[in-house]
Amino acid sequence: MPTQRATEQRNPRTYGIDAKSTPEILRAIHREDTFVLKAISAAMPAIVRAVDAMASTIQKGGRVFYIGAGTSGRLAVLDAAELPPTFGTPASLVQAIIAGGRRALTNAVEGAEDNRVQGARDLNARKLSAKDAVVGIAASGGTPYVLGALKFANKKRAITIGITSNPGAPITKTARISIVTPTGPEVITGSTRMKAGTAQKLVLNMLSTATMIRLGRVYDNWMIGVALTNQKLQARGLRILMEASGADVAESTRALRQSGHNLAAALIMLKTGASVQEAKRLLRDTKDHVHSAINRAHQVASNSHKAHG
Repeated sequence: MPTQRATEQRNPRTYGIDAKSTPEILRAIHREDTFVLKAISAAMPAIVRAVDAMASTIQKGGRVFYIGAGTSGRLAVLDAAELPPTFGTPASLVQAIIAGGRRALTNAVEGAEDNRVQGARDLNARKLSAKDAVVGIAASGGTPYVLGALKFANKKRAITIGITSNPGAPITKTARISIVTPTGPEVITGSTRMKAGTAQKLVLNMLSTATMIRLGRVYDNWMIGVALTNQKLQARGLRILMEASGADVAESTRALRQSGHNLAAALIMLKTGASVQEAKRLLRDTKDHVHSAINRAHQVASNSHKAHG
């Protein structure tokens, strides 16, 4: 009998769960969830390396691809989809690929995760190059579709990152950077949408958010790149601009209007006195790194003051 991975083993702490009361079932689930944060803590050094690699990839003009099957793929799609409205990035910057394609988002596509060749094909269709990074996500660490994609990425000399909950799984030998979150046996044997899936979601949150912070898409802890696409987000953007700049409602509203509702540009205008054109040029020059753009504007103003002093 083949050796079972930890995520596929029975959990002795949940034997007989089908005969327990609702409070007992929920306590058992909650108790198991407490292991997730410990597992992620152990993986922090690898997560740090992955963030640095992703930030460097984007700074050099590359893209990041998430790739997974089933729950892992759906979590990847969720994380990638949230980045453009949250940080104002183009959808092409961080892309998610799920085994079985769009249909697999809401339906099980049987056999898709077993197709090693298709993982490589799906990356090739996105014109993967050595400038890019690929994050393979597989709770088991042995999903053929994901392994095929990572091996193709290695051949292309792209950065490869693997996320799994099983130490020593094949993905840890394939990816250059391995993020291992040993969450152990699930409450329901083999149901890795639970602890392993929670760990994946948290790790993806960390990877994408920390990368965007490193890229300057956050000012202090304000979501300065938020897309102002509906009334709720417009109100949030105005509130952020007022808090971050110290300007009042009228000044902030005027700056937003003048900037074409570019929140980052409006902040630079209010913080430094720059014109709309100057603010947008500063953002271009710093690759949308808001803090750097503001610092550069202050430096230019200081140099000009010294020259005329």
